[in-house]
Amino acid sequence: MGQHDAAEYPRSPAGIVTVGAGMGEDMTTTIPDSHRDLLDQPVATLATVDPEGRPQLTEVWFLAEDGHVKISLNTSRQKVRNLQRNAACSVLLLDLANPYRYVEIRGDAVLEPDDDYAFADRVGARYGADLRTNDGPGDTRVVVTVRAARVHTWG
Repeated sequence: MGQHDAAEYPRSPAGIVTVGAGMGEDMTTTIPDSHRDLLDQPVATLATVDPEGRPQLTEVWFLAEDGHVKISLNTSRQKVRNLQRNAACSVLLLDLANPYRYVEIRGDAVLEPDDDYAFADRVGARYGADLRTNDGPGDTRVVVTVRAARVHTWG
């Protein structure tokens, strides 16, 4: 598996990966063994709510760390402004070999500054890229941690 091997995540005695550490063992906030391999997908779809109340979806690079899906975003982007205004979000991890199989993590985003690019560098290492090349002079980044409220799987 990839750099963030799903085998490393917190698991219940039943072998279920827990997303949203500290939120309990409620089945609605866990990824079952049958879908934990999707944490190794190359991209995720991040859904936020735009200023008009409509969904905005974007493909993003991500890492799964400390039991959460985490994303590095440039603060000049609309999706960051969306999350600053309304933390509600969803992350979809689609099985690219079988598009009828997926895990959706619905929850709230927690944004933290990544001024030293420590997290962005870890994301870049996974994807063989320097995220600084996507940023203009004076741009900054945040770490977006998705705190699961509900997890839905299919397939």
